Amino acid sequence: MAAITAAMVGELRGKTDAPMMECKKALTEAEGDMARAEEILRVKLGGKASKASSRITAEGVVVAYIAGGVGALLEINSETDFVAKNDDFLALANNAARLVAENNPADVAALLALPLDGKTLDDVRAALIGKIGENMSIRRFQRFDTTAKLASYLHNDRIGVMVDFDGADEQVGKDIAMHIAAMKPVSLSSDQVPVEMIEKERSVAALKAQEDADAAVAAGKPAQSPEILAKRLEGSVQKYLKEVSLLNQPFVKNDKQSIEQMLKAANTTVKSFTMYVVGEGIEKKQDDFAAEVAAQMAASKQ
Repeated sequence: MAAITAAMVGELRGKTDAPMMECKKALTEAEGDMARAEEILRVKLGGKASKASSRITAEGVVVAYIAGGVGALLEINSETDFVAKNDDFLALANNAARLVAENNPADVAALLALPLDGKTLDDVRAALIGKIGENMSIRRFQRFDTTAKLASYLHNDRIGVMVDFDGADEQVGKDIAMHIAAMKPVSLSSDQVPVEMIEKERSVAALKAQEDADAAVAAGKPAQSPEILAKRLEGSVQKYLKEVSLLNQPFVKNDKQSIEQMLKAANTTVKSFTMYVVGEGIEKKQDDFAAEVAAQMAASKQ
């Protein structure tokens, strides 16, 4: 059996937010297979093990630009967080967001072709790469154009949210943006949660329900009927939908209220929102120093 090290336990905890002992048990059961251990935790702990499943894996910033009812949220990536704090890099990011708002480009390629200071945005980017010596790329953006209001929130420039809302109190829009950054809903309402996410949750919930049923039988308790198992499964899915949809979430500033109740009390409607997390879904390259040295030595002998 593979030895389970503290580093492995720490890595699994970093990916899942699960308790340390649960991580160790899962790794032991999976015989050190990290991917299998993650799936074991998902079955045993449900949604708790997925909260940090998309840890930040690339550097960069998210920036926001708002001018009246027009705004843009944009993510730009760099190789290191050192560059992500560079003033020229931040200026590039903010200029790019402004260009999105003002010109409504169709995609990143169209954005890069827009003029900036007598050059194209891509020329400015390329010149900055030459100056700093590190690659950087604009990954994605979302443009808003509304007759209502816009609010944004940036958390350490690594999580960015923009909200399109209708209401008299601008603070409500800011509070909603901050709530989204903290609670990370995937949709406005439960009926807008992507089907693939629901099916994945249903699969995990089914495995968990069956595991619990088998454990009960092993303990001498009566077997649960398929109807009861189906009801438990549906209950788990409905609970998940409430947890990941904005309107159903408890408000972070007052968990006695749901977001829907808070908005109703404030006579405010959220029309849409976008949230970006820097590097979300990007797998960061891990350098193998030994392999790099070996390759250089082999090349020198040729």
